[in-house]
Amino acid sequence: MRQLRDVATTNADFLRLAGEISRFLAYEAFRDIPVTATTVDTPVVAGAPAVRVDTQFVIVPILRAGLGMTPAVQEVLPRHRVCLVGLRRNEDTLRADVYLDGLPEDLERAPVVLCDPMLATGGSLIRVLDMLRERNAGEITALCLIAALPGVNAVSVAHPDVRIVAAALDQELTDIGYITPGLGDAGDRLFGPPVR
Repeated sequence: MRQLRDVATTNADFLRLAGEISRFLAYEAFRDIPVTATTVDTPVVAGAPAVRVDTQFVIVPILRAGLGMTPAVQEVLPRHRVCLVGLRRNEDTLRADVYLDGLPEDLERAPVVLCDPMLATGGSLIRVLDMLRERNAGEITALCLIAALPGVNAVSVAHPDVRIVAAALDQELTDIGYITPGLGDAGDRLFGPPVR
């Protein structure tokens, strides 16, 4: 986390670190998922005991920053599909505006993994959680690199059944809704500033 927060960390290193931390978060969040007993033929023995994950997850990165977490989560959860949701922060209202909705009409109670590197005010996460609930999502887990206490509290009030797994919890937000000490804009740190 120290390196992730460091202003001198390059985009390439930030992406690598975000992936490493996301992998740790996913391992922790899903360490108890059910497995099915099976067998595997090894080069030494046929029918060796093994287990496999049969649960199919829906991984939902909140664009654009959530893309930096997605490949690591995909590695941990081998049975998945990825559905994109794009939100843009309205700097005047600090609310999230949807510009891309890639969710299916019915999620059929599938478990969902939300990838949102920065849980600040909670507005973006709550907006996507509302969309997921409207579309019949199953159990939802939000993976965050950093969460701010005010955002965690807001999400917990709006969606008390959603599990939030974060690598760091910062206590405060600035007067314009940025996590402090935070790490800056995760999307810009991952991919560079957008071209306007």
